[in-house]
Amino acid sequence: MRPERPPLHPPAQSSHEAAEADMGLPVGRLPDPLPSPIIKHSPPMSIQSRSLRSSSVHFAADFRSRSKPESASPSIESFRTARSRTPGVSRSSTRRSGSERLGSQRDLRDEDARFVYINDAPRTNAPPAVLPDNSVHTAKYSIATFLPRNLYEQFHRVANVYFLILAALNFVPQLLVFSPVAGILPLAFVLGVTAVKDGYEDWRRHRSDKNENNRTASVLVDGVFQPKRWKEMQVGDVVRVVANETLPCDMVLLSTSDPTGVAYVQTINLDGESNLKTRYAKQETMLTPPEALAGLIKCEKPNRNIYGFLATVDLDGRRAVSLGTSSILLRGCELKNTAWAIGVAVYTGSDTKVMLNNSGAPSKRSRLDTQMNRETIALAVTLVLLCSTVALLTGIWLGDHNDQLGVIPFFRKYDYSSLEVGKYNWFGTGAQVLFAFMSGVIQFQVMIPIGLFISMEIVRAGQAYFMVQDDHMFDDKNKARFQCRALNINEDLGQIKFVFSDKTGTLTENKMEFRCASVHGRDFSENDGGEEDRNAVLVDGVRLKPKTPVRTDPKLTALLRDGTGAMAGHARDLFLALATCNTIVPIVEDDTADPAAKVLEYQGESPDEQALVYAAAAYGHTLVERSSGHIIVDVFGTRQRFDVLGLHEFDSDRKRMSVIIGCPDKTVKLFVKGADSSMFGIIDKTLNPDVVQATEKHLHSYSSVGLRTLVIGMRELSQAEFQEWQMAYEKASTALLGRGNQLRSVAANIERNMRLLGASGIEDKLQEGVPEAIEKLRQAGIKVWVLTGDKQETAISIGYSCKLLTREMTQIVINSNSGESCRKSLDDAISMVNKLRSLSTDSQSRVPLALIIDGNSLVYIFDTDREEKLFEVAIACDVVLCCRVAPLQKAGIVDLIKKRTSDMTLAIGDGANDVSMIQMADVGIGISGQEGRQAVMASDFAMGQFRFLVPLLLVHGHWNYQRMGYMILYNFYRNATFVFVLFWYVLYTGYTLTTAITEWSSVLYSVIYTAVPTIVVAILDKDLSRSTLLKYPQLYGAGQREENYNLRLFIFIMMDSVWQSVAVFFIPYLAYRNSAIDSASLGDLWTLSVVILVNIHLAMDVIRWTWITHAAIWGSIVATWICVIVIDSIPSLPGFWAIYKVMGTGLFWALLLAVIVVGMIPHFAVKAISEHFMPSDIQIAREMEKSQDSHDVSHPEVQLSTIVRA
Repeated sequence: MRPERPPLHPPAQSSHEAAEADMGLPVGRLPDPLPSPIIKHSPPMSIQSRSLRSSSVHFAADFRSRSKPESASPSIESFRTARSRTPGVSRSSTRRSGSERLGSQRDLRDEDARFVYINDAPRTNAPPAVLPDNSVHTAKYSIATFLPRNLYEQFHRVANVYFLILAALNFVPQLLVFSPVAGILPLAFVLGVTAVKDGYEDWRRHRSDKNENNRTASVLVDGVFQPKRWKEMQVGDVVRVVANETLPCDMVLLSTSDPTGVAYVQTINLDGESNLKTRYAKQETMLTPPEALAGLIKCEKPNRNIYGFLATVDLDGRRAVSLGTSSILLRGCELKNTAWAIGVAVYTGSDTKVMLNNSGAPSKRSRLDTQMNRETIALAVTLVLLCSTVALLTGIWLGDHNDQLGVIPFFRKYDYSSLEVGKYNWFGTGAQVLFAFMSGVIQFQVMIPIGLFISMEIVRAGQAYFMVQDDHMFDDKNKARFQCRALNINEDLGQIKFVFSDKTGTLTENKMEFRCASVHGRDFSENDGGEEDRNAVLVDGVRLKPKTPVRTDPKLTALLRDGTGAMAGHARDLFLALATCNTIVPIVEDDTADPAAKVLEYQGESPDEQALVYAAAAYGHTLVERSSGHIIVDVFGTRQRFDVLGLHEFDSDRKRMSVIIGCPDKTVKLFVKGADSSMFGIIDKTLNPDVVQATEKHLHSYSSVGLRTLVIGMRELSQAEFQEWQMAYEKASTALLGRGNQLRSVAANIERNMRLLGASGIEDKLQEGVPEAIEKLRQAGIKVWVLTGDKQETAISIGYSCKLLTREMTQIVINSNSGESCRKSLDDAISMVNKLRSLSTDSQSRVPLALIIDGNSLVYIFDTDREEKLFEVAIACDVVLCCRVAPLQKAGIVDLIKKRTSDMTLAIGDGANDVSMIQMADVGIGISGQEGRQAVMASDFAMGQFRFLVPLLLVHGHWNYQRMGYMILYNFYRNATFVFVLFWYVLYTGYTLTTAITEWSSVLYSVIYTAVPTIVVAILDKDLSRSTLLKYPQLYGAGQREENYNLRLFIFIMMDSVWQSVAVFFIPYLAYRNSAIDSASLGDLWTLSVVILVNIHLAMDVIRWTWITHAAIWGSIVATWICVIVIDSIPSLPGFWAIYKVMGTGLFWALLLAVIVVGMIPHFAVKAISEHFMPSDIQIAREMEKSQDSHDVSHPEVQLSTIVRA
């Protein structure tokens, strides 16, 4: 039920309002829910640009809502008089989907709303309301819950559950294979190491939470702002924040130090963007002092949408004023360039949007992790077979010796130790067989290596360290290193087959440069011979120079400066549109090169807007000031003031923006700029058809050379049209139901019958090294697909520039405007592909194909289940270029490949519109560029330049995959060898599951004896040098073909482990079988033999030796000797002094040597034969590296090309 409204009294009319009434201005204000984008002259700040804006449609109104009858239709002149107090229009955050944009415009019902009483926290939080305080808790554990909860989480791993069951079985008296301590130690070690890591991370979170919750803010208490700790704040509190302070909660802005109610916030802690956002207080709340302010806010319940907010505020009990995204300040943001701001807390603590969004990117598993399950199952089956064999043989043995079981030691049925004969731990043959099986599982449990998971985490951390420290992936421009944000998929970088790339900001720099213009059907693109012009202007005696020079066309400059007639008028209108139709902030900075001058820097949300405003300045239309109600443009030395009467922001649906300008000559003009596909639909083509046709031709030529194009139009508004629009906008912006649809309808009604002024061409230069990088990736067998929102001609031109497309390629173009035409285009494409395939007799004569498809066609394809046909065409092409695609379509293209192939995919992008694609791919990479950090925060890896993909994939990816694949197989081999030695011994001891190897050696085998060398080798070893891998990109194909980890290699290493276990067991056994040696001495010999053998096996496979590798391998052998000696020196343990006895004989040393030689014969033979008679690409390249022959060094391609696989 909706709470009762508080008794509110309308505030008394202020003297300021009375003065307005005396002047004939309307007393009541029309509510200005979303003021205009007027940003005052600000000191220098650091703002990054963005390329897309939100879809809000705003109007800066300063009329009174309850005006006198005679003032119901105010004149434009009176509007202009009142503009000095008008706040500006907010701009929401960048690049959000349609559903996100509409999230704040949906209907708000009472049952879905939260009610906040301004400056009345007790009433707001009174039952039945259950609202959290403002404390945050990101820690997972407390002292009481740490142990149980951490263990609960760790036992979600099946491997841990498996080893827990085995440890528990070991406590059964009939199954006591190891002592209780030795049986539980391996699992305890793994759990302990993980718990320590988790505990340390959570302690850091506790410390961060404590610091955050104990910060203080100024809260209004009894009419006075007093310091209050963040954790004590409640919903309904009125909070005051000063410049550079962090906002303690989500709060509705009530008033600011700026008389127009504008405030600037930096949201880098929320969405990663460092550019400033503008927020606005309602004039209704600005007029009342905070201590006297009372009212009711009805807002939506807490949600994760940081780009939307829906609420109303009722101050007088009669009329609710709507609130939007521009009215809310979110926790974690910082107040900038504003002395102070006052707001009322609406969401606190866990309800704030930053906390609701406090979740990382979806977890990804590497391909090797998934493939390991297959081998793990095979090992589990092997374990069951071994145990079943032991159990079966135990049953047979017991049956054969059934009549002797009463007296045979260990199997005695009866206990004769006392006068009364009793049973002696005998439960029948069936039970003994079951006990034998379970004891075998415990004895052979290391067949599945428990330490492998910890080893893999350590290795991945080491690999990540070297990737981060690689200077070849250091971005000098941004002084940023490579970031490894996900440690569990390093090896996937070595198996990539498809790369899906954004264009703008990923392949290009996203730094725009104005190149040409079409003015009223005339092309002005001859600026190559022109000089770079900054067109310095004088403002208050200070010389201002635009920061970025622009190369100008002398003819166009002359036309603007001295021309007369219609053409000159159109040209001036065009550049006036470029100077005014934007939200650029002019910032004045000191010029270090010229102390007498200042630098004028344009900062804004879009690099395109910045380039256009710099171009307008170079052509004599310099934007020098933007205030709360107007902008000032210096037109060839003459300062002119233009009132901003309204603004329709750019959005991805309309693909255009417009501004309503009050000009010095008392006229009102509507300027619109946008994409050609959007603009030509609102241009009145009957006015000048020849101009429209010429402009279209120029646009095509601009796009063909890779330029980004915009079309500019204009229309003069009569006073009646302006008043009609103003009233329609006021009605739409204050609507509580369907506000978003009404605002879009208002925008569509005013943006029509435009007169075409011309078009612009902007160059987005390629990043350094992009063509070379794409060529390297193609040589490596990686298919590069580009998914962009640009028009087709621009995308194709960039494709040629970056060598993605070549002149030899046959292009398949699919541009469809209907489902039927799309179906026909796909059928034709499939026919062409099949025809070209039939004509190609081999891979050398195959015609390369390129598929070029637009977003409209993808809509029909995805909506009509024609994805299979698209896949058939796309997979046959060498290059796929998708134009005009939406963010979700990018993810759909990635999913198209993931669902139908087993190939690894990688997506790379720099903007928020690339996030869905990045998270859909197996590996996601974010470019830290000009569009914020949303892509980086959603990625697995982050870097500064596209060209870094080459060393990342071809070098580190190859190394990581080769090392990790070998380490996993080696762990399987190492443990299997040890288990088979134990198994052979069981066969000679009546299947009793006893062992000559001490239980402590069994426990330490995987922890100390053999663990360190494989970790060191997996981090440091390099099968090939960086230069070789970069010189021959074809070598990357080894990872794509899974040459370092596959079922064949697994079977081979298991066969090798069986052979080596036979050598380790039977050579000493046959030598000592007729001697009086005890089992403990023989067990020590077996322990040392197997440790030395597996370490020498590892040493034989090491390619790059370092002192650390030497220390790890030979040090592990030494450590094993020391441990065996220490264990045999403890009198309480079995085998006391055994090692000392056996080491004193020459036979012991001879047997060690024999075991090593015989055990390594198969591995050495296979290695020698394969490298000399069946060498792989990697082995050939390795031999080339070793060779010092000048001919081999200078002509290695001939050798490699005969082996490289397609």
